Amino acid sequence: MTASPTEGAKAPDFSLLVDGGGSISLSGLKGRNVAIYFYPKADTPGCTKEAMDFSRLKPEFERANTTVIGVSADTVAAQDKFKAKHGLTVPLASDPYRAMIERYGVWGEKQMYGKKFMGIERATFLVDGKGTIRKVWHKVKVEGHAEEVLSAAKAL
Repeated sequence: MTASPTEGAKAPDFSLLVDGGGSISLSGLKGRNVAIYFYPKADTPGCTKEAMDFSRLKPEFERANTTVIGVSADTVAAQDKFKAKHGLTVPLASDPYRAMIERYGVWGEKQMYGKKFMGIERATFLVDGKGTIRKVWHKVKVEGHAEEVLSAAKAL
């Protein structure tokens, strides 16, 4: 696993395709705070709960001048389907070649039910409007996480 950028570091820029067509980049959001949450797989229970929580809080994130972006290695078509099925409102970015996922250091060995495999660590990075990482959450537990990120965004 590549080392994850730390708090106080410049956030790695990215440009990814998003659900519904188009693309999103960190540099294109300059002046806004950005909460980037990485999730393992669209339409799985934990990822669905997390996406629904961020979507539910989207108006409050907007009031805090913060754009929320979900990122996984799923295809744009899978992101579209996931978003439509659950009425999600935050942009879902597709990184099927894991370039951004690896730059943010969230790709690595995982273990479930005694089986080891490579996958995406559930993690979130809060980036300020100048592109500096202000807060990092690794090994995220979904319950209450979106609210914790919102609280940190409001404090920026």
